[in-house]
Amino acid sequence: MSSDEHAERFTVLRPLLFTIVYEILGSASESDDVLQDSYLRWARVDLATVRDTKSYLARLVTRQALNALRASTRRREEYVGSWLPEPLLLEENDASADVVLAESVSMAMLVLLETLTPHERAVFVLREVFGFDYDEIAAAVGRSAVTVRQMAHRARGHVRARRRRFEPSDAATTTRITERFMTAATTGDMVGLLSLLAPDATWTADSGGKATAARRPVVGAEKVAVLVVELLRAGRLPDSRIETVNCNNAPAMAAYDGDHLVGVCLFEVGDGRITNFYVIRNPDKLLALTVPRQISR
Repeated sequence: MSSDEHAERFTVLRPLLFTIVYEILGSASESDDVLQDSYLRWARVDLATVRDTKSYLARLVTRQALNALRASTRRREEYVGSWLPEPLLLEENDASADVVLAESVSMAMLVLLETLTPHERAVFVLREVFGFDYDEIAAAVGRSAVTVRQMAHRARGHVRARRRRFEPSDAATTTRITERFMTAATTGDMVGLLSLLAPDATWTADSGGKATAARRPVVGAEKVAVLVVELLRAGRLPDSRIETVNCNNAPAMAAYDGDHLVGVCLFEVGDGRITNFYVIRNPDKLLALTVPRQISR
């Protein structure tokens, strides 16, 4: 087989493979590294031995993603302040036609997946999002099919229990509430802000110690509302601006100083109110937002 055949098969499946790895790692830049390493391994494979290219490549990238996740554990333990997944810049409405895909790449889901063990996370992603059978998943994570079924059951229960607290809003509702929030925040409308926030609304900022941000989550509608107004007032420089972008298949606020991206704020909306703010200030993580990505399942 020619190298062109390897490249063609990999390229066709790249959006799916990227999505698998991103949902396991929560990092777009690390996912790129995993895919690059995986392709080098794939290029050496005798294609005559490959029965199902999708299954084979999914297994290959999952193994590499788990290796990368284990290697990054120490760095995350030593991380300064709160650690959040890396935001993902998408083409407009990239995943909106696929509700399962849209939910799976949401910041809320990625944060929730951080509470699973690495293998539980991989099993959940491969089974619940991509629909691989248990034998395929077992081969990918190096466990028996029986063990994988048990992992899938535990992970599914854990995710459902954490998501049961409220009903996630649909894309139209999230967009409408986000627009109302931006209007209230930029005009300093405290009453309007409070009407949009859940009582226990939480503001979590990720700076990695490389930018100014709260080191610990801020909890409570009033505290969050005051923080938002103060931040916008302090950040009003002559060349500063806020734009709406599609991050993780939801509207997000991107803050710029001139042409320099200094922060992104993603929202989690449930029962018609904003329950969580996820704020990325770490400049290393903001680098992932320079190019829109393609995802699929």
